[in-house]
Amino acid sequence: MKLLHVVPTYLPAWRHGGPALAVHGLCRALVARGHEVTVFTTNVHGAGTLEVPLEVPVPTDGVAVWYFPVASPRRLYRSPALGAALARWVADFDLAHLHSVFLWPTAAAARAAERAAVPYLVAPRGMLVGDLLRRRGRLRKHLWIRLVERRTLARAAGLHTTSDLEAAEVARLGLAPTAVYVVPNGVDVEPWHPQRDGELAAPVRAALGRHPLLLFLGRLSWKKGLDRLVLALAQVPDATLAVAGNDEEGYRAHLDALATAAGVANRILHLGPVHGADKASLLHHADALVLPSYSENFANVVLEAMAAGLPSVVTPEVGLAGVLQETGAGVVAEGDPQCFAAALRALLADTERRRAMGRRGVMAARRFSWEAVAARMEEVYGEILSRNRTVARAARQTLASGTIR
Repeated sequence: MKLLHVVPTYLPAWRHGGPALAVHGLCRALVARGHEVTVFTTNVHGAGTLEVPLEVPVPTDGVAVWYFPVASPRRLYRSPALGAALARWVADFDLAHLHSVFLWPTAAAARAAERAAVPYLVAPRGMLVGDLLRRRGRLRKHLWIRLVERRTLARAAGLHTTSDLEAAEVARLGLAPTAVYVVPNGVDVEPWHPQRDGELAAPVRAALGRHPLLLFLGRLSWKKGLDRLVLALAQVPDATLAVAGNDEEGYRAHLDALATAAGVANRILHLGPVHGADKASLLHHADALVLPSYSENFANVVLEAMAAGLPSVVTPEVGLAGVLQETGAGVVAEGDPQCFAAALRALLADTERRRAMGRRGVMAARRFSWEAVAARMEEVYGEILSRNRTVARAARQTLASGTIR
């Protein structure tokens, strides 16, 4: 199949979190299965831009990645050059997979695909959640839904969610198209070897010297529940919290004030973004991963922790919470600081329980290999194309019947 993926940001734009990594993992795995995969994206990287060639294919792990410049308003990722490319080439593809909502590239790609009679699949990537709509830009997003997104979803060949939780959230909004496909993200975990100790950054090395060590890995955002995590830490004596992630929202100042008021500022280590050996060492040597999110459609980091043998403590609002409960690879606790703290204390007090959870996590993570995920997505694409051909054939037969009469 010739597949087009449209996503607002893409590697190496690591500042934008999990979706960019997840989309590349899927695209790379689809290429390995023999498909021709092209990505249309922008050159946005945080407040800056990527140093990449523009408006030409950039080969990345077999994927042809096209980066396009953005114009005002930048926050919508509007790109006239990307729009022109869609108008010119979208008809050359068998199917388009659009990642995100509330952003210009998805709407532009949906309209272009519709005009070219190319079926398209929409992946909201956690952005169609009632709580998020209520908390951030409520009026603006509801207006966008009414004017843009409702049509985009109504005319899509299907909706791609990464968890049952995300599918249920979209259904509650009354926006899900008839066909909903739940296909999870896959996992890539960098292995850890003791000889890599010399590669560690000094702050990471210092964090690994603290025990018990709780690890938060991800961007600093209100939706991640870091506020209640700080309050929970006050009820978990002696534990240190390592916070590894970028702060694009300027949220750290609020957390610092909260930590000072709670008396735990000296037990929180801010490491900034971590990659390579630093990330691998934290995943393999922390005592538990913590993610008390208010909303999380999937949570790639939980899957990474499972694959590294690290138990997780998460809230029910995390997409992989059901998998943790099913496999016994972690703990699901209510986000109230007192409840979350109780779960942390119980887990940290039982070394053998943590080790058993880690072993179960490693086993369970195997079913989330990118090869398995790509095979499932391939089935979804095939089903959509088959249905599309059936509809087209029926339309031709109806037309021919009418012509004869």
